[in-house]
Amino acid sequence: MIMTNSSISHPSGTHHKVSGFVIIVSAIAAIGGLLFGYDTGVISGAILFIKEQFQLDSTMQELTVSVVLVGALVGAALGGILGDRFGRRHMIILSAIIFLLGALLTAFTPNLSILICGRIIVGVGIGIASFISPMYISEVAPKSIRGTLVFLNQLALTLGILLAYLVDYLFTTVPGGWRWMLGLAVIPALVLGLGMLKMPNSPRWLIMKNRGGQARTVLTKIRGTAAVDAELAEIHDSLATEGSSSWSDLFKPALRLPLIIGIGLAIFQQVTGINTVIYYAPTILEFSGIKSVAVSILGTTGIGVINVIFTIVGAWLVDRAGRRPLLLISLSGMAISLGLLALAFQLPQLASSLGMAVVVILMLYVASFAIGLGPVFWLLISEIYPLNVRSKAMSVATVANWGANLIVAVTFLSIVQVLGRPGAFWLYAALTVASVLFTYKLVPETKNRTLEQIQEAMRHHQVR
Repeated sequence: MIMTNSSISHPSGTHHKVSGFVIIVSAIAAIGGLLFGYDTGVISGAILFIKEQFQLDSTMQELTVSVVLVGALVGAALGGILGDRFGRRHMIILSAIIFLLGALLTAFTPNLSILICGRIIVGVGIGIASFISPMYISEVAPKSIRGTLVFLNQLALTLGILLAYLVDYLFTTVPGGWRWMLGLAVIPALVLGLGMLKMPNSPRWLIMKNRGGQARTVLTKIRGTAAVDAELAEIHDSLATEGSSSWSDLFKPALRLPLIIGIGLAIFQQVTGINTVIYYAPTILEFSGIKSVAVSILGTTGIGVINVIFTIVGAWLVDRAGRRPLLLISLSGMAISLGLLALAFQLPQLASSLGMAVVVILMLYVASFAIGLGPVFWLLISEIYPLNVRSKAMSVATVANWGANLIVAVTFLSIVQVLGRPGAFWLYAALTVASVLFTYKLVPETKNRTLEQIQEAMRHHQVR
């Protein structure tokens, strides 16, 4: 296969030759993000029918929705252990196989118990793909467009969520349609697994495994040039400085700040409420007075479109404006949106138009999330950790992310019952304000630096 090189104009005004092959590699890996998004979003519509089929109360609904997160925690932990041993590429292939098995099991389940087991299996695939895909893309991407290419994973994730909403809507009137909703994930799972069979291993992982000759071959192919000596030398030097890889390395003083940043952003990404919208958007719209299941799912689809559009905007900005400004703008918009959402449920004079107001505010909230916090978290944790512990450190941050996700998912309906609808969203707004302060104080800027340059600067607390 012959690949052409394209000229990418960088914000600084310089031009960088970017191999078309690296874009293909990144796009195939990003299908893991699409599956992550699809299996995260599809339950929001399916649960409306599953609860009727199996006569579920609110507690069992929460369990059915959130049990996937238990699997995600397991997958995130296993991915960190196995990612260094078997490589990023093989772990993406494994996640595709797991997605395939989980989709088949949930689609053909005869009872609730097997459905829950299938959702756990799907969760394992999500947990692995959620950080292995962006890590793989980050390790193959050139520095000039690394942010944009890693954003491909988030764009695929948002497309997966939107696809899930559309599938939910299309199968609303089909008897047993929820089985189709859950089962159609087999298609992207097959594409991901078969596609990754043709993709190369990460050159940085190959160097870590003392396979320098293969690393040179891969890097030459994905850069579209044989002039890779300087990049190979930089990777070798960085790995020599970092030393061996073990879990105890995560507790070294040099990694303290990167771990705090990764775990902090992981938790804030969830406790600011995004997955209450992704999992429960139709339920929130029902709270606002929209009673039709079809209309509720259609409104949710509109939110999914906004998610995709503003992820594209973020992808265009991330290597221009930088990671840190996007995060601060994103979080500020989310805080304002959550405050407006709380007010919308609190003010009785809005009762007649509450449904429309909630849809508009949710769109503003999702747009704010999509342009920054959603994708930048995954990008940053793929950039700030040294190669020798990158898989393990990203695994720790991802476990924290899915742990916080699980807590939010299993408590949302209960928080609404205890604090009321306005109180729940005021709580999320307060946590979002806290995340703005955290980001302003600690989160670095990493644009237009190689991964090795970022790690050197982080080691001396010079990235800002």
